[in-house]
Amino acid sequence: MKSVRTPSLAARGAWLSILIAGLPVAARAQSSFSGPYPLLDEDVIRYRSAPPNDAIARLQHRLDRGEASLDFQGPHGYLLSVLRQLNVPLSSQTLVFTKTSSQQHLISGATPRALYFNDNVYLGWVQGGDVVELAAIDPSQGTFFYTLDQRRQGQPKFVRREECLQCHASPTTLGLPGLLLRSVLPAADGWPHFQAESFVTDHSSPLKQRWGGWYVTGTHGNQRHMGNVSVKDNERPDQMDPDSGANVTSLKGLFNVAPYPTPHSDLAALMILAHQTQLHNLINRVNWETRIAIHRQETENKARGVAVDTWSQATRRRIHDAVKELLRCMLFADEIRLQAPMKGTSDFAKEFAAAGPRDSAGRSLRDLDLNHRMFRYPCSFLIYSEAFDALPKPALDYFYRQLFDVLSGKDNDAAFSTLSRSDRAAIMSILRQTKAGLPGYWRASER
Repeated sequence: MKSVRTPSLAARGAWLSILIAGLPVAARAQSSFSGPYPLLDEDVIRYRSAPPNDAIARLQHRLDRGEASLDFQGPHGYLLSVLRQLNVPLSSQTLVFTKTSSQQHLISGATPRALYFNDNVYLGWVQGGDVVELAAIDPSQGTFFYTLDQRRQGQPKFVRREECLQCHASPTTLGLPGLLLRSVLPAADGWPHFQAESFVTDHSSPLKQRWGGWYVTGTHGNQRHMGNVSVKDNERPDQMDPDSGANVTSLKGLFNVAPYPTPHSDLAALMILAHQTQLHNLINRVNWETRIAIHRQETENKARGVAVDTWSQATRRRIHDAVKELLRCMLFADEIRLQAPMKGTSDFAKEFAAAGPRDSAGRSLRDLDLNHRMFRYPCSFLIYSEAFDALPKPALDYFYRQLFDVLSGKDNDAAFSTLSRSDRAAIMSILRQTKAGLPGYWRASER
């Protein structure tokens, strides 16, 4: 993964729970967007003007109609109640101790920020914080950002925060509103060392570049990461001691864990978080790229007086290139190989796998491996997500054809060489039995 040098923190949005998005970085895959803001109001996208339809917006509608309620509970405020309402597991808790939030004055090694997530929602909680920070994936519009006031209220209200786009819409999020997981060299007081290297983290990132500024609970053998330690010598910030932060199974000696709902910052949860934040951005990118490309093509065709469904090579290439990148990520084409077994300390792995669905042989795309790679059957569980199903039909059709060709062995691209014949057959079988909406040729090929 490319490293970056980080000269300064720019404007900080209200929700920076998983990232230091204000630190400039070159994107792994550049979007063809010239930048986020000119496109947010484009008629075909309407990011600012269209009403959101994500899990947070739906919960707010239920609250407004009296069909749901939130309980304010002691020092956690609305956190636990929101987690229950959104079906976000406590076991997903991870802890970051760098000052990378608008509530940075409350964050330190002794008071890390807690993050929670499921397949379409992310939440951040800070001890004594004014708000709960939230991000949610809208099936069509991408990532929206919210806060919930942590004062007891008669009618709790999730407030949409467009100012978060100051940091959450940049080349690092593929040029559109999105998410980013970062690893930094943290000082003892929680500030990142701005002049030192920092790393964007996804499933292709070497473990030695992951989780700087995070607490990590779990075992990983002789592999090393950047978690659980801070810089001791400010003159040599890159001289941290990864051995001292390795294979930590309890955080009790590092800070007071009692104020947190659980004492874990689970290794397996961190692994999943790194994968799905990047994949959510890629799904959103394919959605926007396709809609904008088709809209502009249709506008051009109308002006030229040609058939509305006539596509130029440039339009076709723009959509197909975005889909191919999504397919590579969804099939873990660039995933690092694990050199030793990895195991978290909470029930996250068990609860994550139990969410299914499963085929007749009991197999699921959520089955973890964590010995040699992340998943036993390397095709992302986000193929079941609302956001994936909401992709425009031309993109979805092309994705399914490309995926079928890879799994059936017709496509022998070296990018997918880590997929064995048995991997491909298992993924094909699981999808045929558990994934609604597959094209007819997927079924026909069974006979």
